[in-house]
Amino acid sequence: MYRNRRAEPVRYHLAMVADPPTSSDTAAGPGRRRAPWWAVTTYFAEGFPYALVRLLATPFFRDAGASLQAVGLTSLYGLPWNLKFLWAPAVDTTATKRRWIVTMEAVLAGIALAQAAIAGLADPLGAASVAFLVMAVAAATHDIAIDGYYLEALDRTEQARWVGFQSMAYRIALIAGGGGLIYVSGRTSWTVAWVVAAGALALLGVVHGLLLPRIETPRRPLRALLAGLARPRFLVPFLGAAGAVLGVRFVLARPWAEGIRTLLGALTVPQWIVLGLLTVMVGVAVRAPALKRRLYASDSTYALAFVDYLDQPRIGVILAFIALYRTGESFLLNMAYPFLKAIGVTRAQYGIAYGTFGIAAAIAGAMLGGILIARYGLRRCIWPFVAAQNVLNLLYMALALHERPALEGAAHPAVDIRLVTALIAVEAFGAGLGSSAFQVFIMRTTKASYKAAHMAIATALMSVSATLAGVASGFLAAELGFPVYFGLTFLATIPAMVLIPFVPQLRER
Repeated sequence: MYRNRRAEPVRYHLAMVADPPTSSDTAAGPGRRRAPWWAVTTYFAEGFPYALVRLLATPFFRDAGASLQAVGLTSLYGLPWNLKFLWAPAVDTTATKRRWIVTMEAVLAGIALAQAAIAGLADPLGAASVAFLVMAVAAATHDIAIDGYYLEALDRTEQARWVGFQSMAYRIALIAGGGGLIYVSGRTSWTVAWVVAAGALALLGVVHGLLLPRIETPRRPLRALLAGLARPRFLVPFLGAAGAVLGVRFVLARPWAEGIRTLLGALTVPQWIVLGLLTVMVGVAVRAPALKRRLYASDSTYALAFVDYLDQPRIGVILAFIALYRTGESFLLNMAYPFLKAIGVTRAQYGIAYGTFGIAAAIAGAMLGGILIARYGLRRCIWPFVAAQNVLNLLYMALALHERPALEGAAHPAVDIRLVTALIAVEAFGAGLGSSAFQVFIMRTTKASYKAAHMAIATALMSVSATLAGVASGFLAAELGFPVYFGLTFLATIPAMVLIPFVPQLRER
């Protein structure tokens, strides 16, 4: 195993020149003989539970009487998606992605039914908190399997061609699982809404269980994974981490630690986790050669999944590009609604402008981007697509300058909602083009041996900068004002654009 793994960089360099077909490219599975309908159903199934957790938790908790502080803590339910790379190798090396997909859909349907029962309790908050956490972990695991299945089943041209349909299905799922179920809950009850969600997940599970093409060779059985989780080698690190946390809490509880508590209290739990992830990623990039030597000597498939991803040409550039690519977009999206509300756009108007025209434009951009990349290649499309995503941020700066009197509280004519809708749609179309290029890029950073794990690593790293941008956005907008802030969102895109000429994957077709 050690010698074969050491040969991997050679095969990778050859792929950069000739892009020879991988095992997934040449497999004669039924998913390759006809249009892959499952690219739509699986990515709808991926987005739907994400919406159940991330979009329903806030109104559910608020309706149940939770405090604003408790409602704010629902953002922590996003952490399993940030941390999913930690257990992605287990999904890659156990059973098949197809089995994981179907199993997780059954689990998610069961949790949704449990939520329906919990919603009828007099005090549902405690049980619902646990149910949302379990659903988040199951949904993140489901994501790993779907992304891995997509990479296994389609060759690179097909991956690019269907990336727009991915985006379309995912966004429709967000609408259905978010606004759609909130509407159902308002017209009926939360119990009915959760039953509808459970029915949708169960239906997806049945469809995928019966019709999803079998394109993989099974690996070790699930029972082997469960047995491995009970071994001391797995349990000891978790027990050690728990002991360390208790030790830190004991120290911080001492009277002489008041200054340390004040200093540490300036950051929230999500901020600490994100900063920790960023530190780990930077450390990995710096110490990649030594880390590879140590992990290559290991017989752990878990360790090899990570080192296999790091064993790429210019891995530091790749990691930096992934982390920085969406920074400007994340800054923009976090303050778009507060800005539009400040200039007089109502929530209903924003809902129509963004939820209808904006999402339609984003879907159209992603679908067109996938088609063009499949035809002309990522290298030719990357610059116009990145420019479309980033330069259009300046439209918000222009609108903020035009509406400066309204932002300063002076008398000013009402904002033209048609202009705002056009701005949202144009910016969303450009973001769709940029998203298609980025999705294809991170697919190309994966390798055949651990596709699902590598995809999870890339998407988790992508979310780090997005979370950091979200943390800083409110402070920067308040300090700088919206015109300068939106100019800053464009400046935040420049580091990623500077890295484009140095990214090796762009030479592929």
